[in-house]
Amino acid sequence: MNKPLRMAHGMGVQPVEADWPALTQVDVEAVLSHFPRLGTVGPLHWHSPRPFSAAAQVRTDQGELFVKRHHRSVRQPAWLLEEHRFVQHLEQRGAPVVTPLLDRNGDSVVALGEWTYEVLPCAQGHDLYRDALSWTPFLSLPHAHAAGVALARLHLAAEGFTAGARRTPVLIANLRFFSHHAPLSSIETALAQQPALAHYLADKHWQQALSELYLPHHRALLPLLQHQPALWTHNDWHASNLLWDESADATQVRSVLDFGLSDRTFAVFDLATAVERNCIPWLELDAGGRAAADLDAVDALLAGYHSQRPLTQADLLTLKALLPLVHVDFALAEIDYFQGIVGSRSNADIAYHNFLIGHGQWFGDSEGTRLLDHLHRIARAR
Repeated sequence: MNKPLRMAHGMGVQPVEADWPALTQVDVEAVLSHFPRLGTVGPLHWHSPRPFSAAAQVRTDQGELFVKRHHRSVRQPAWLLEEHRFVQHLEQRGAPVVTPLLDRNGDSVVALGEWTYEVLPCAQGHDLYRDALSWTPFLSLPHAHAAGVALARLHLAAEGFTAGARRTPVLIANLRFFSHHAPLSSIETALAQQPALAHYLADKHWQQALSELYLPHHRALLPLLQHQPALWTHNDWHASNLLWDESADATQVRSVLDFGLSDRTFAVFDLATAVERNCIPWLELDAGGRAAADLDAVDALLAGYHSQRPLTQADLLTLKALLPLVHVDFALAEIDYFQGIVGSRSNADIAYHNFLIGHGQWFGDSEGTRLLDHLHRIARAR
């Protein structure tokens, strides 16, 4: 009998076959045997559709748990511990995050064979975007405002976390290349250490494309970066990574999930990511649409953020210059992942043509210009 396929979110609107095999009951019981206090382990009753790992929800005597498995090529134990230390700092500062459970040896990571596991209690709040694809916009303006409030509070909690940049070489989001004076040279240098990315780009005119699309924004951004203090940030602030509380009085974020892309960047980088992930309906481009940015959602997100952590004019000018660039380093990381780790040339093509190049082209067209002009007016009025 053929094994049923597990489908996951891809880079478009259609589900795709998952890159990684689904967690089985045997897998989960083997992991949870390292946590003897949990008692009896029940059956798995939900599998996450997220693409870069495998995860499932399971009942135990001590309550519902979320078991997440990474391949060692994506997250070795030491790489995952970098993320855990950040989340533990946030929890100590009162942020609404979920820290992983500790096993019998006091470790938050379990390594079994080629896999790296983490076990987390289920977070509080309603998972209103559980089935939402990446780049699905906010469902409402109150959600946008609440997301801004929560992001600012997370940044306040992140202050004082002094770890250096992550050593994780795979699938993190940052401004590693475009914080340099010569970003294309930085990419060229990195290709010597990233053979899969180098192989993929070998027949592409990527230097010309990135030069035309991004260097004008980079020239505007570079002098502004000196005013942005370093900060560890979430780097995947999408509504599907938030759990919600919608009461008669107000909408608020109850829990913040998934710090897998986190790294040492700066606060406006996270804010730009939030705008890019939630306020532009990118998936419309696949159907030939305009992907008109929701300027009301942008305003609500920024207003929520500003209410907790005031934004200066320099911050807003940085946001405008950074927004067309904020996805570039991660797009290159996705190409490297798809080409080199999971061997999916088709997904690497989507990451290159639709994400790396397509999003840059959008910012040069009328809709992107409309959004950037809107941010410029907000900055000048501050």
